[in-house]
Amino acid sequence: MPAAFPPPALRQADPLVALADRCVQCGLCLPACPTYGQARIESESPRGRIALVRAWAVGTIEATDSGEAHLDHCLGCRSCESVCPAGVQYGQLLTQARARQRQRRAPAWQQRWIEALAGRPRLLEGLLDFYRLAHPWLPARLRRLPAPPPALHREARPHAETSVALFAGCVARPYESALRRGLIDCFAALGVEIAEPTAQTCCGSLHAHAGNEAAASALARKNRDAFAGADTVLTLASGCHESVATSLDGQSRVVDAIEYLEEQVRARAPDLRWRRCDERVALHLPCTQRNVVRSVASLRRLLAAVPGLQVIELDRGLGCCGAAGVQMLGDPQRAGEFRAPLLQQLSEIGATRLLSANIGCRLHLAAAASVPVQHPLEFLAGLVEVAPSSVPPAASG
Repeated sequence: MPAAFPPPALRQADPLVALADRCVQCGLCLPACPTYGQARIESESPRGRIALVRAWAVGTIEATDSGEAHLDHCLGCRSCESVCPAGVQYGQLLTQARARQRQRRAPAWQQRWIEALAGRPRLLEGLLDFYRLAHPWLPARLRRLPAPPPALHREARPHAETSVALFAGCVARPYESALRRGLIDCFAALGVEIAEPTAQTCCGSLHAHAGNEAAASALARKNRDAFAGADTVLTLASGCHESVATSLDGQSRVVDAIEYLEEQVRARAPDLRWRRCDERVALHLPCTQRNVVRSVASLRRLLAAVPGLQVIELDRGLGCCGAAGVQMLGDPQRAGEFRAPLLQQLSEIGATRLLSANIGCRLHLAAAASVPVQHPLEFLAGLVEVAPSSVPPAASG
């Protein structure tokens, strides 16, 4: 039997081959893939990458630099999953393929450095505070991220006070301090108290997507311990959501904070209103929000309820902004090519701000956007009004 078609025993023994064998090679994923849309070659498509990693796994071809580059180029957007008739779990396949890739070749120093910092959020926060001060004087090639805002300090709440907890992440800690404060205050007005466990750490998705399974597992254990006792854990970054849910493994209900806010708004609808906002805003829908978390419908309903608000969704380009975790840092030129059509559309529609629900996408877009870039919940939290007489005592969710 040819080596390209191993016997069932080999497919069962190798989980990567089993994942790859679910692909029926129909090609329906090609139009949905941003990298195929850009390059128009088979090896830059999900189908091509699946065939490539399967061939490496069964040993029919040797890994080469050019082949590794095709795997590197994948943005991990998982748009292919949303159109796949065979139910190929491409995200899982990509993670396993990159874990083996990491065994074949050592990651670049920049990747190792970023992974190390992400796993130490407090150290990262301190370095980003220094970056904020130095930002105006840095050369353009070193200003790949926008400057984080000054830190906002608030009194920490002990974890035991409430069964609802908020996941902060790593790079988002300094960049989203205003978002977290506004959201916690907003939920408090709705009668829901939210805790921020101090022992939490990076979600590990950055590490898992780069094939660093050991680091991702270690971070998962830390978060599992940090959120022990929380009935509900809220995520703010769509790119972190799946890793947090996997880490907690049913220990807590993990909910996108957008969906949770909509739940609370529906429950309190008679006593809640939105301030009028006569503004035109642009809405960017991250790949992870569309294809993994699937909170787009909830976000659209929340924004549609704001009187006077005009929302224009950015839909130009190839379906991904190009941030792709750390690819915006490791390959800024390529990442910028995916971002350019979105920025062009943003400038044409005359929006006063840009909303996006993933921290990586926001940083990538904000580095070149001419208007403020916010999380949708930071924007919405400032528009919620609750009748004072209707506010119940603080609850745990």
